[in-house]
Amino acid sequence: MADTSVSYKCPNCGAPLSFIPGHEKVTCEYCGTEFEVAAIEEMFRAKNEMATKAQEERESKWDIENAGDEWTSEEAAILKAFTCSSCGAEIVCDENTMATECVYCGNPTMIPKRFEGSLKPDLVIPFKKTKQDAVAALKEFYKGHLLLPNNFTANNRVEAIQPMYVPFWLFDSSVDAQADFRAEKIHRYETASEIVTETQVFSCRRAGKMSFEKIPADGSKKMDDAYMESIEPFNYSDLVEFNTGYLAGYLADKYDVSAEECTARADNRVKNSALDVLQDTVKNFDTCTLQDSAVIKDVGKVLYAMVPVWILTTRYDNKPYTFMMNGQTGKVVGSLPYDKTKALLYPGICALISVPILYFILKIFLT
Repeated sequence: MADTSVSYKCPNCGAPLSFIPGHEKVTCEYCGTEFEVAAIEEMFRAKNEMATKAQEERESKWDIENAGDEWTSEEAAILKAFTCSSCGAEIVCDENTMATECVYCGNPTMIPKRFEGSLKPDLVIPFKKTKQDAVAALKEFYKGHLLLPNNFTANNRVEAIQPMYVPFWLFDSSVDAQADFRAEKIHRYETASEIVTETQVFSCRRAGKMSFEKIPADGSKKMDDAYMESIEPFNYSDLVEFNTGYLAGYLADKYDVSAEECTARADNRVKNSALDVLQDTVKNFDTCTLQDSAVIKDVGKVLYAMVPVWILTTRYDNKPYTFMMNGQTGKVVGSLPYDKTKALLYPGICALISVPILYFILKIFLT
């Protein structure tokens, strides 16, 4: 990130530069190099601009006041109570659960008390993948992992599977991005006595305006942020206006991470994405390193949405393994156990396979 202030330093030795009274030029007191005043102004003009933009970046905000809406009295009235209206059983859930189902009779149940004091979502992506889809996708996810224990793949059973609507904040913004890159072209050649490496160094400045729509940040503490980002992207063309009917038969959580708390993550994702776009324009170099940057956003709109996620839990060697599937696209993420014996033997097996291949190749070239 660029500094919000600029230190005038000698380009030759890095020592501080200062104008000495009585001199017509700016002189480095350490190495004695002299610079024209106009040259110094031009030399640091770009850094001054970057510092100004960095300060603007630090001060830019998101418009979170209009994210979500209030629940109407009619909507609150149709929600069912903590006791199952079908069989009378008590419904037990945590403090953030807004919708669930009765574990005794399977009746879809809303928890109206949990809606109090929270915002109503603006949008929702309805589930597209079924329970059967989730189980099949998990089995497909196992394939190709050579170090999985045999017992895990042969006897694995899904211990728990839940469809859940997860609260997400969606950030929209236009940004003005600027970045300085150090790029190098490297040329190596041999002479009779040595190997010579020539490096050309270039200073590349890139700037541009770009827009980002619906940058997601999950609003639930219980959901692993890394998992939630891994099952992206969601297809936003399926977003529809929120209606409580979509929650019927599914577990649903209200947010316990506010839009304000998510702004830092949104800022980081916007910045990284913008800088990636700029860096992609620095072409035909061997290396490219970011030096300074500033990404200034307009006051961006924020929406509150619910997105579909399947949560699957399996157990192996008395340890639970949790997987998550995008309830719209079917993308699965999760961690898997590995067989320690296979892990030790695998490199040796690869080596044994490679020896005959190497022998065959050498035989061809030596005959």
